Amino acid sequence: MAQWTSAVGAAQLARLLNSQQGRPAGAATRRPPAYRALADGIRLLVLEGRVPVAARLPAERELALSLSVSRTTVAAAYEALRAEGFLESRRGAGSWTAVPAGNPLPARGLEPLPPETLGSMIDLGCAALPAPEPWLTRAVQGALEELPPYAHTHGDYPAGLPALRAMIAERYTARGIPTMPEQIMVTTGAMGAIDAICHLFGGRGERIAVESPSYANILQLMREAGARLVPVAMAEGLTGWDMDRWRQVLRDAAPRIAYVVADFHNPTGALADEDQRRRLVEAARSAGTVLVADETMTELWLDDVSMPRPVCAFDPAGSTVVTVGSASKAFWAGMRIGWVRAAPDVIRSLVAARAYADLGTPVLEQLAVNWLFSTGGWEHAVELRRGQARENRDALVAAVRKELPSWEFEVPQGGLTLWVRAGGLSGSRLAEVGERVGVRVPSGPRFGVDGAFEGYVRLPFTVGGALAEEAATRLAAAARVVESGGSGGGESPRTFVA
Repeated sequence: MAQWTSAVGAAQLARLLNSQQGRPAGAATRRPPAYRALADGIRLLVLEGRVPVAARLPAERELALSLSVSRTTVAAAYEALRAEGFLESRRGAGSWTAVPAGNPLPARGLEPLPPETLGSMIDLGCAALPAPEPWLTRAVQGALEELPPYAHTHGDYPAGLPALRAMIAERYTARGIPTMPEQIMVTTGAMGAIDAICHLFGGRGERIAVESPSYANILQLMREAGARLVPVAMAEGLTGWDMDRWRQVLRDAAPRIAYVVADFHNPTGALADEDQRRRLVEAARSAGTVLVADETMTELWLDDVSMPRPVCAFDPAGSTVVTVGSASKAFWAGMRIGWVRAAPDVIRSLVAARAYADLGTPVLEQLAVNWLFSTGGWEHAVELRRGQARENRDALVAAVRKELPSWEFEVPQGGLTLWVRAGGLSGSRLAEVGERVGVRVPSGPRFGVDGAFEGYVRLPFTVGGALAEEAATRLAAAARVVESGGSGGGESPRTFVA
């Protein structure tokens, strides 16, 4: 019986490997033998999760043809991977990817590090900040006071607590978009909301248009739901969307869903202007595409910026635009409360489908968010969050400019992430070496479709002060190793106490 659970075709693997050609090798860069470069490339794909563990690799002859190399080169690369524990083979069953004993399985999303590793590893993988106290404690205490009446019920509210649905609807109305509670469903975070939307509208094999780059965890969620992702390149810099490209994709590909982050886009930090929002809604309506607008970063403006109207302002009935919001970025990632705003019939369909998923969202957390909304605590907490993110952003920008002057980026006016062109270096190799020198950073290809953005990394505004300086110092050390063609194996991380 074969030990592999999926397969990677020769053409697909060749595309992924070719995407790693982040820069031409300089005179000082040691060029490894062809087989070694191929083995390293496949190993990186496995470590990043872009090629799954237990995936059957193409036969040597097939891969050699796709890469235009000799079969001997592929055979030597496979043998090197077997010796290192990244490949297993059996006569008649082929070869499949593996990880060496003792290594953790590669994460295909952006999971936070375990707390016990934080003393020696600076985690720039997860764009989330600590809770804005004392508001978390006050919210939970307020929720406990409101809990007794709910404790006498069954506790299942598939659409969400009526009080919280009414409060969220009221907040949209205050923003100029009249909304009824019947247009709101409370979910388990924004991920839960988008998962429900994809299952309702998408279906296996359906096309979903996504910004390129886009949020890594959402891309992976859609892949695992069986969607066919259609990337739409972002405009240059922080100017939002390229509307000519969007119109062409919506017209020619006719995707069932389009997923966008208009407010301080993750990972680029771009802010789409009001005219772009209007035109995108019109294009989606003409194409019959459901436009999913992710508002998780909406309240995280860090500079004095005039915010455009929400995307749903151009479709107030919710027939084309389905809006997703969340408490996780603006307040705390541990507060897994999200919501969907859409037409009442869409909400009813989402609620009906929920009976076969998670049934509902925890009552206590809903009460905590409702307490924040109803008492003004939310505004105080978010203002505290903005201050933390602003200080961290400024410290990180200064540190990266000092330690890595060849890295290029534009400073966003809000959000939690900096999208950085890494001076011609491979983002995948920086991520791999970074972990060895004590800094965890996600590489650009995690945020693209089919290997794009190899020359980028994403840096979140989660560390500040001396810790931001230390993170930049470690990134610079990783960059020197990658530049020299080394593996970073001789580096060891220092324990850092902020």
